[in-house]
Amino acid sequence: MSQAPRIATLERATSESQISISVNLDGTGEADVATGVPFFDHMLTAFARHSLTDLTVRATGDVHIDVHHTVEDTGILLGQALLEALGDKSGIFRYGDALVPLDEALAQAVVDISGRPYLVHSGEPAGLEFHLIGGHFTGSMIRHFFEALVLNARLTVHLRLVEGRDPHHIAEAEFKAFARAFRQAKAYDPLTVGVPSTKGTL
Repeated sequence: MSQAPRIATLERATSESQISISVNLDGTGEADVATGVPFFDHMLTAFARHSLTDLTVRATGDVHIDVHHTVEDTGILLGQALLEALGDKSGIFRYGDALVPLDEALAQAVVDISGRPYLVHSGEPAGLEFHLIGGHFTGSMIRHFFEALVLNARLTVHLRLVEGRDPHHIAEAEFKAFARAFRQAKAYDPLTVGVPSTKGTL
């Protein structure tokens, strides 16, 4: 018996940003992303490729002031889209764990599609939050993005930087580790019948 398509298309508009997102959890990692924040586009493309999630993002926002609103609001809507696409979560592995290097940087992500939003984010070097990556994306946006996504997708995520010096490498390792862990967690487990929880719901 074939599974129902796990897709979602959502839009969100505020006085600070206008965003549309489409996801297909059972895709091949195709990405078509344009947020007006080039480094963020790079990170979202990495997420799509390494999680095997087809992703389309169109965002316009007040990036002439700061990238904060566009990045955070994209995280909110992407989280909502992932939650909708996951449906009732029947038959999934639920848990994923990935350790991903990028040169000197090493990041670990553990994902539980739990229905309980919680983010533990640790290990980044002091001062990273103030560093401009690509001249426009501050290091603090990494956590802002994941906080918004985790809350709205109702995931439990532990994201830990094990090693790292270069801010670009740190960010990319973290995004890729999350993507790889999410890829495992969302995958169908042939041994699981129904929702993988003793409560019967996630």
